[in-house]
Amino acid sequence: MMVPILILAAGSARRMQGRDKLLEDVDGTALLRRTVQNALAVTQAPVFVTLPPCPHPRAGAIADLNARIVEVPDAASGMNASIAAGLGALPATAHAVMIVLADMPDLTRADLRRVLDAVDLNTDSKIWRATTATGEPGHPIVFRSDIWPHLRALRGDTGARDIVRQLRSQTVWVPLPGNHARTDLDTPEAWAAWRANRRFT
Repeated sequence: MMVPILILAAGSARRMQGRDKLLEDVDGTALLRRTVQNALAVTQAPVFVTLPPCPHPRAGAIADLNARIVEVPDAASGMNASIAAGLGALPATAHAVMIVLADMPDLTRADLRRVLDAVDLNTDSKIWRATTATGEPGHPIVFRSDIWPHLRALRGDTGARDIVRQLRSQTVWVPLPGNHARTDLDTPEAWAAWRANRRFT
């Protein structure tokens, strides 16, 4: 079973007031680097990372890691440009892909492994999606390869929400601890609150 991991990291982080959220420090490591390291640790399949056109500081943060960078020239048009570019780089032998958002600092290697372990291609399931401990849908998400053409056709910044909605009956839900599947931090204030909460838990 070939399930590459595709990390979406081409967004502009406009709400960070000049900082790059993907280069924020998490336990001594830039968030993007940590996310890539976690992905590489849980699979022998290739790991792909979509990025804005190089040169870019994000590329420097992962330059020494064994991940394949996919530049997205039209990244400013929205997340779906990143999805399409990433899917276009995947090997033809892949059976599915795990899409990981790069801005989720609570995701751990164990979380990624749990979602990957849930994938069973000998069923009619099309999607395997992480949830919070209380069942709220989140990320990462694994998409079977036969729905990739529909993902490539998406435009704008909606992500795959419409496709996910249509295939709800063929989705396997994979609970992760706490709010791991939904924590994303888009502002300096959110980062400060998250760090403060970690110090007291």
